[in-house]
Amino acid sequence: MTADAPRPAAAATTARATDRPGDASPFALGLLLRQAHWRAAAVMSEALRPLGIELRHFAVLIVLVDRGPTVQRDLAAATGTDKAGIMRVVDDLERKGLAVRKSVPGDRRVRAVEITPQGVELFDAAHAGAEPLTESLVTDLAPGERELLTDLLTRFAYPADGEA
Repeated sequence: MTADAPRPAAAATTARATDRPGDASPFALGLLLRQAHWRAAAVMSEALRPLGIELRHFAVLIVLVDRGPTVQRDLAAATGTDKAGIMRVVDDLERKGLAVRKSVPGDRRVRAVEITPQGVELFDAAHAGAEPLTESLVTDLAPGERELLTDLLTRFAYPADGEA
């Protein structure tokens, strides 16, 4: 840009996203949520590492514990994973003995994924192992702020009008 070229007017008035605390750009909330997600995911991954699984595996186990046997396309939708990705995760879980695929009565093309007793054991162990690490995420919050943060994030993720 030459010295005598005019600067765009919007640049002088629009805040630019910086990914720093206090950023006033329209992207600030999304960037902050991304940073919070990365931090929480790192802590959860650390809790799962000794159990030999990753967060993507645990996400599927959560759905299976919550919903029971679930077809792969519904697992993909529930975990935000594509079709190929969910097949790899379910393959991993089967190899580890944590889940099995079973035929769905009435539709031989569809397979439901079901958590095994070993998968339930691992699921419970993950919760026990995650507790002290999870506490490290909220150590800087004042009394009552953890509950407030949980409430705010819940309302943000699951709006009352159903537009999640």
